[in-house]
Amino acid sequence: MEALLVVNAGSSSLKFQVFGIAGADLKREVRGQIGGIGNRPHLLAKAGDGAPLIDRSYAADAVRDLPAAIAAAREWLRTLDGFELHAIGHRVVHGGPDYAQPVLIDATVLDRLASYQDLAPLHQPNNLAPIRLAMEINADVPQVACFDTAFHRGHAKHTDCYALPRAFYDQGVRRYGFHGLSYEYVAERLRDVAPQVARGRVIVAHLGSGASMCALRDGLSIESTMGFTALDGLPMGTRPGQLDPGVVLYLIIQKGMSAEAVSDLLYHDAGLKGLSGLSNDMRDLLASDDPHAALAIDHFVYRCGLNAGMLAAALGGIDAFVFTAGVGENSAPIRARIVEGLAWLGAELDPAANEAGAMLISTPKSRVALHVLPTDEELMIARHTLALIRTPAD
Repeated sequence: MEALLVVNAGSSSLKFQVFGIAGADLKREVRGQIGGIGNRPHLLAKAGDGAPLIDRSYAADAVRDLPAAIAAAREWLRTLDGFELHAIGHRVVHGGPDYAQPVLIDATVLDRLASYQDLAPLHQPNNLAPIRLAMEINADVPQVACFDTAFHRGHAKHTDCYALPRAFYDQGVRRYGFHGLSYEYVAERLRDVAPQVARGRVIVAHLGSGASMCALRDGLSIESTMGFTALDGLPMGTRPGQLDPGVVLYLIIQKGMSAEAVSDLLYHDAGLKGLSGLSNDMRDLLASDDPHAALAIDHFVYRCGLNAGMLAAALGGIDAFVFTAGVGENSAPIRARIVEGLAWLGAELDPAANEAGAMLISTPKSRVALHVLPTDEELMIARHTLALIRTPAD
């Protein structure tokens, strides 16, 4: 069977999926990941129908880093029979000013993407590591980079520029937005489940360890809460979200922190983790009776409401609000609290539907349709990869 491999590499996990190719159609054949890298490495994979394929734990020193995880996943994938690998699609967080759509990867593209590593230090180096390894193992297998920034390209210039001298914009200092693969999938899915709503004004909240919101009009990105890097906008698991740049100057000038120390603080020790002093996991915070956990949750919900208001202003009102990603899809209490803050827009929650995890969680009289839609970034990557490798060369 002709197949595509999709890779989504992070700092502590490596997600992968295998899609079979049947003409223009894609069928998910394998879904797996290695989590707990360097701590409690665990390889888990299932077939497309959910049947278990492997459930294996490793010693911490056996899979101590991402390259070791890539090697372990490759070793197991090679035991699968019946797949003829035609291409590998990768999630790459930052496409910079150069890449507004998926691209076939060669050495020149790889070098260019590496130049954006400082803009996404939690993601970009890990995204590029499996690409390099695959090129070393078999340079003949096409690889495609699919960017989280691409979906947001095409905004009006006045929305994406900062109030800085024009030369900085020309050098690439501008608002990019992220989680684009997730938003692209949700926009397409919404056309299937609520086509009339999809043509209107929609805010999508991608709420997970990384969190952002996107304003859609007729399925196109109009505005995003994230900007030049993935630090902006909503508070996240370990990132602060919107922050006065004067805070960074204060930490460097007055507190004597190095740029590296500030970067480590903002990417690893801020957000829900920093505010609560307990955890970056919303589930842990909801289960805790510590007042600092409550403070972190209150801050998160409050900032979600503020950013929803900003996006509603960009759209001139909203017709629907969509929750997606780990917290958005699975946390009924967080959804309920966020919707409370949307009451001024006419949103009214159906508590029973929300608790049941229904796809539609608004009441019939709500002026804003409230949806919960699971995202599928890997399917979007597979679609883009298949389209690109089948596009005739110019």
